Amino acid sequence: MFKLRYLCLRFLCLSFLCFFSLLSFSGVTEWIDFKLVDGHVKIPVIVSGIDGYAILDTGAQVNSINSAFMQKNGLEFSTGRKVKVQGVYDTKTRKTYNNVPVNLLGAGFFSKFVVQLDYPKKKIRLINHDAINLQKLANVKMQFDKYSRQPIVNVRLNNENTVWLVLDTGNSGGLMLKRTTVQHFDWLSKFEIKDGISNGVNASGIHQVFRLPVIKIGPYELENVLTNVPGKNQSANLSSQGRQLGSRMKGKNIKGLLGYDVLKHFIVTLDYQGGHMHIVAP
Repeated sequence: MFKLRYLCLRFLCLSFLCFFSLLSFSGVTEWIDFKLVDGHVKIPVIVSGIDGYAILDTGAQVNSINSAFMQKNGLEFSTGRKVKVQGVYDTKTRKTYNNVPVNLLGAGFFSKFVVQLDYPKKKIRLINHDAINLQKLANVKMQFDKYSRQPIVNVRLNNENTVWLVLDTGNSGGLMLKRTTVQHFDWLSKFEIKDGISNGVNASGIHQVFRLPVIKIGPYELENVLTNVPGKNQSANLSSQGRQLGSRMKGKNIKGLLGYDVLKHFIVTLDYQGGHMHIVAP
């Protein structure tokens, strides 16, 4: 039956994989191992000649570096403009840094390749766009939200409604849904609920947890899926329908996040550039 997030902001942490072999003539890199820690995919990186790890987070729009890592290793970089970093429970203003000398590329690197994550075997590889037609092979409805610029996927919840959720590999849970969505279907009274506290990038928040009997993503149905919902009166940023200032582009009405506890059984293939996704249970 059937959760890429941060070294310090909310993010796609610092930059990836000088450990990948160069693309072969077949247009595919070798598989490399990644660490799976509390549902987070950790991949090896080199920052200013120092070995470290980055957490891969598809829900993040910027790279980031852990301030504790910088202090420990005496690293200093010129600062750029400040940015607002939105976590689930809070939004904070953070510094940016220029010309961080990592040995590979950052978030833009992945837009140039198809990324394949084998969760069961804890391996990752990159595929050249010319080597695979993922548009033809895709079996999950996926696109980039025009407003938030995040990857979103179409998921059917409990055979009752089909919704758009942010594909968030930095989320170690299964689903995190808006409270209004859960209340609409009266799930908080139908299922056994437990209270808890979860940690976002900027702050912690109170949430409630239950098991949703079934969801469908692509051709697969998953049972008893771990589902979080913000607690009563707990504010949460789970992406919402909106329009950029001065733009006519309107985003999808996003209902929450989809993370590790759903993806962990699959080999996941993502085409960030084209907005296509394929999953298979090995």
